[in-house]
Amino acid sequence: MNIIIPMAGRGTRLRPHTLTIPKPLLPIAGKPIVQRLVEDIAAVCDEKIEEVAFIIGDFGDEVPGELMKIAESIGAKGKVFTQDEALGTAHAVLCAKESLSGEVIVGFADTLFKADFSLDRSTDGTIWVHQVADPKAFGVVKLNEEGHITDFVEKPQEFVSDLAIIGIYYFKDGENLRNELQYLIDNNIMEKGEYQITNALENMKLKGLKFVPGAVEEWLDCGNKNATVNTNTRILELKRSEFEINPEQYNGGTEIIEPCYIGKNVKIEGSKIGPHVSIGDNTSIKNCVIDKSIIQSNSELLNVECTNSMIGNFVKLDGKSKELSLGDYSVQE
Repeated sequence: MNIIIPMAGRGTRLRPHTLTIPKPLLPIAGKPIVQRLVEDIAAVCDEKIEEVAFIIGDFGDEVPGELMKIAESIGAKGKVFTQDEALGTAHAVLCAKESLSGEVIVGFADTLFKADFSLDRSTDGTIWVHQVADPKAFGVVKLNEEGHITDFVEKPQEFVSDLAIIGIYYFKDGENLRNELQYLIDNNIMEKGEYQITNALENMKLKGLKFVPGAVEEWLDCGNKNATVNTNTRILELKRSEFEINPEQYNGGTEIIEPCYIGKNVKIEGSKIGPHVSIGDNTSIKNCVIDKSIIQSNSELLNVECTNSMIGNFVKLDGKSKELSLGDYSVQE
């Protein structure tokens, strides 16, 4: 089994946080989004993951090394491919064409999920979906009475279905997917100006392949600041057992309301932290009241009261009381 992770997007809706860090490497409860996605996918597979292929943009020299470590953490070999131009989901997946062999799971690295099921290998593929209130912004699927997918529709402006494709797919035959993606590129078959994986799926269905939906219990989006903070909250709740905190290591009247994630060498004094706060390594917090927030590493917070906030790395903040979204190296006094 190979896992393909397209993650070359710029993450513009999460600026300023993505100006210095690729969105998939932003931390959720102490781990990068992409690491949690890879671990979640591996958890629903009942066989060894041989390879994890990451498709990235121009992310700098350090990112490939970090991604190799993520692959190694689940016992897999890592590979990194580059998408030089944003030409759609089909183009992104095809950038890793040499990894499209055998059984393949494709997972786009801007979403997390909660699910409890095993892969159905009796069909040609599984498309993870989730019911949404407004399907206009998503690719959706239609089903027949047997529960097979009959149509793939990209961002329908009139109601077709409310089963949104969450961006995670299983294919029994990776070579077949590769050929269909290549066909789109070779014949310049685009929709809304991009090569869409839903067009490849539609072609495969017309040739007789059977796809079924895979329902997830929760779809956790990381598309913007509010969504990312909410996802951090849910991960802290869902994975409470990961986060062991000894409140006695924090002095000066500090209260920790769990669940929270607190990294290494964090100093907290005279503060009320939680619930649903993640704090990165080497951060210092004094005389603060913080809940439902993500604070990254090497930051200093003094006299801060905030909620529903994201605060980056190497931030210095004194005396703010509001909802915050501050990127790396910000200073506010």
